[in-house]
Amino acid sequence: MTKTATLGYIGTGLMGTPMAARLLAAGHPLTVWNRTAAKAQGLVDKGAAMGESPADVAGRSDIVFLCLTDTNAVEEAVFGENGVARGARKGSVLVDFSSIQPDASVRMAERLKSETGMDWIDAPVSGGVPGAEAGTLAIMAGGTQEVFDRVESTVLDMAARFTLMGPSGAGQTTKLCNQVIVGCTMAVLAEAARLATNAGVDATRLPEALAGGFADSKPLQIFLPRMVNAQHEPPLGHVYTMLKDLDSVCALARSCTSPVPFTAMAAEQFRLLTVRGGETADALEIFKLSGPSKL
Repeated sequence: MTKTATLGYIGTGLMGTPMAARLLAAGHPLTVWNRTAAKAQGLVDKGAAMGESPADVAGRSDIVFLCLTDTNAVEEAVFGENGVARGARKGSVLVDFSSIQPDASVRMAERLKSETGMDWIDAPVSGGVPGAEAGTLAIMAGGTQEVFDRVESTVLDMAARFTLMGPSGAGQTTKLCNQVIVGCTMAVLAEAARLATNAGVDATRLPEALAGGFADSKPLQIFLPRMVNAQHEPPLGHVYTMLKDLDSVCALARSCTSPVPFTAMAAEQFRLLTVRGGETADALEIFKLSGPSKL
C-alpha cells in the first residue's frame, strides 16, 4: 500500500503514541482511538482524526494498527461491541503490535478473515519507548508474504527492521524468544550490579568498563545505569508486561516440551516485584529486590 492509504491506530499508550506520531510525521492520513480518549489527544493536536470507536477506525482505514496490553484487550478491541470486526472492510489489513499468546493470535486472525475478509499480521515489537520514538524498533511478523508486502513500507516508517518469520503466530512466538533474552538479561544485570555495589565497586561504571568485551550489549549500556541510578521515569516498560510475556513463554514451552529454567526463575523475580512494587512498576526496578531499601 502507498502513502495514500488511510491508516488507523488503536491503543495510544507508552508505545502506541510515539509509533503513531511517526506515521503522522511521515505524512500518512491517520485516525486514532484509545479507551481513554485523553491519551490520544496529543496525536489529534498533531493532525490525526479522533475515531469514535474501533469499528469507526476500521471503517475509515486501509490498514489498522493495534497496540494493546494483552490478549483480552486485543479480543475486546477486535470482536467486542463496536470492535474492529464491526467496521472491517474486505481487503484491509489489521497489524497487531501487541504481545499476545501465539495460539490466540492465530485463532483471532482466522476468525477475522472468515467473518469480514480483513487480513491479520501479528507484529509484536522490540526496542521499548526509546526505539518507538527514534523509529529503530525491531518488529517480527507472522502472516502471509502477500499481506506482509502490502504493509511493509508503512511499518518501516515506525521501525528499523520488519521481518516475516513465518505464518500466523510466528511473530508472537519470535517475540517470546526475544522476551526470554530480555527478561533473563534484566535479572542477570540486576544481579551483577548488586554484586558490584555490595563489593564496593561503582556499578555505574560497569557499562564503561565492559564496553567492547563479551559482556557488552545494549541492555548493559541502557538498562544497568537506569537500575543503579533509580531512573524509572518514564518507565522503559511496566513489570506487568514483562511478567505476562514470561508467563506466556512458560506456557508455550510446556506445550512443546521445551525447558526454560532461566525464564521460569526470571518470571518469579518479576512476580515478586509485582507484589512489592505494584504491576505498573518499571521492570528495571528488579534491581531493588536484592537491595536494603524498600520499593
